[in-house]
Amino acid sequence: MSNKKASAPWIVAQCKSLLAQRGHAWLLAGPSGLGQYDLALALARAWLCEQPSAQGACGACGSCHAIDVRTHADLCVLMPETVMIDLGWPLSEAAQADIDDKKRKASKEIRVEAMRDAVEFSQRTSARGHGKAVLIYPAERMNQVTANALLKTLEEPAGVVRFVLASDAAYQLLPTIRSRCLAHTMVWPAADFSLAWLQEQGLSEQQAKVTLLAAGGRAQDALEFFLSGADSQSWAMLPRAVASGDLGIFKDWSPPQMVNALQKLCHDLIARKVGGDTRFFDAAELPAGGSISALTGWAQALADCRRTAEHPFNAGLMMEALVSQAQNALNSAH
Repeated sequence: MSNKKASAPWIVAQCKSLLAQRGHAWLLAGPSGLGQYDLALALARAWLCEQPSAQGACGACGSCHAIDVRTHADLCVLMPETVMIDLGWPLSEAAQADIDDKKRKASKEIRVEAMRDAVEFSQRTSARGHGKAVLIYPAERMNQVTANALLKTLEEPAGVVRFVLASDAAYQLLPTIRSRCLAHTMVWPAADFSLAWLQEQGLSEQQAKVTLLAAGGRAQDALEFFLSGADSQSWAMLPRAVASGDLGIFKDWSPPQMVNALQKLCHDLIARKVGGDTRFFDAAELPAGGSISALTGWAQALADCRRTAEHPFNAGLMMEALVSQAQNALNSAH
């Protein structure tokens, strides 16, 4: 099955710009939802393409097909195992065997063993004769040991090998990693471009508006929100439902998704209290209650909760507690 998809126009433009520049290591940085992974993969495809153009890879050669089906011998993808599974990249035989045999769970960090394999990969001869590429995403998931294993190779690569690191939190990377890369700040597309692109992906005009708002203006996150099955109408109703204690609005939501939504609601309520603009909800949809002290306390409680949201002791009780906590903050005296 092919994994190829059309890139957003702002990703294509950035790829063209980066391909016109020299450098063996790029760091693509910016907030989530701006297409770091898509741009990183577009660069790797172009570097390895048999018939590249100034715009990027041809999309039709044997190299492009090999990347589409995740079998390219000259592309090394370094990701947490959980991310590789989500994005359809195969794990190493040893890692897959350990997970299948329940010896361990898929890692949420980039493992040092995988990095050592990547270093060894970078020292081998190119199989297709167009050099090699190493894609690391999200790069901030390298711990200090893993990052240190990359440093020497990143500074003095053997042969024709290029690196692209993509990150939603580049500030978490070691300074020594950042200093060895050319930095590129991801472009944040204008709302009208994002809305037009989302409608090209199959969303209605209203769905595009609501999901883009829910994603804080980040088109890639908006598309993921839509593809996850989220109901744009429910998002608009969420603030009032939370204020009334309606837990049903979160039916089929995971605890991390619920915490994320409540953090966005809390952000907008605080922004309105201090005279700022809302970012994730229409201001007219927000309930009126909540003192600034109660809302800031709620924001801190949600931040604490986020650390354990992926592995709650009891998901049902946690979600009930989150709604109760929200009601208390929203109903606090002015």
